[in-house]
Amino acid sequence: MAKQVFKRPEALKDNIFHYCPGCGHSIIHRLVAEVIDELGIRGKSVGVPPAGCAVLAYNYIDVDMGEAPHGRAIAVATGIKRVYPDLIVFTYQGDGDLAAIGTAETIHAANRGERLTVIFVNNGVYGMTGGQMAPTTVLGQTTTTTPGGRIALRDGYALDLSRMLALARGTVYIERTAVTSPKNIIKTKKAIRKAFQAQIDNLGFALVEVLSQCPVNWKLSPVEACKWVEEEVVKTYPLGVIKDTTKESN
Repeated sequence: MAKQVFKRPEALKDNIFHYCPGCGHSIIHRLVAEVIDELGIRGKSVGVPPAGCAVLAYNYIDVDMGEAPHGRAIAVATGIKRVYPDLIVFTYQGDGDLAAIGTAETIHAANRGERLTVIFVNNGVYGMTGGQMAPTTVLGQTTTTTPGGRIALRDGYALDLSRMLALARGTVYIERTAVTSPKNIIKTKKAIRKAFQAQIDNLGFALVEVLSQCPVNWKLSPVEACKWVEEEVVKTYPLGVIKDTTKESN
């Protein structure tokens, strides 16, 4: 009898993804679901997706979900976690949410060391509303609101929120990964697992930033979009562990 080595995660619903061709969200959804299954926490996990491309995450990740207004996912997640401290609470947010309208909630929750797991999907644009410049848009990048490319003097610099959060005393684990290749996808899964484990161990605030391709809004093919991340985006947002004090906390 053949041995099954690959299957749909139980924590991933059997629904067709609505994301654009080549988008990284569907890959990240699957990784979150796989980690939830492997850690055996599906029955006590609660996700909080706010507005943005991932607003319909509840259609795909099969755990209890609490929707949040734009930018307020971490605030809502904080309330859930404080009322039900035994739950595993995670947010799933884009850069236009977490690093823009939700900046204050993000920074203060990290500084307080809220026991949360944050999945931060950075595709450098406001994907749902037409591809406008986001705080994370890299210099020179073309968007619908920067047709000639982002210019520092006019638009400011790309915001590296993950490195800023690493300065907060309440953060215990921050890593930046990508989903542009099998190798990077494997690393992303390991990072997501570690971020959940930090919460299980009650250590502090944990965040995984995932550089994700957005071919449609970038006006590139999926292959070209992956290449753009690996050759250009990583110059501003290098991959790797930014902060890890989990071993010290244990």
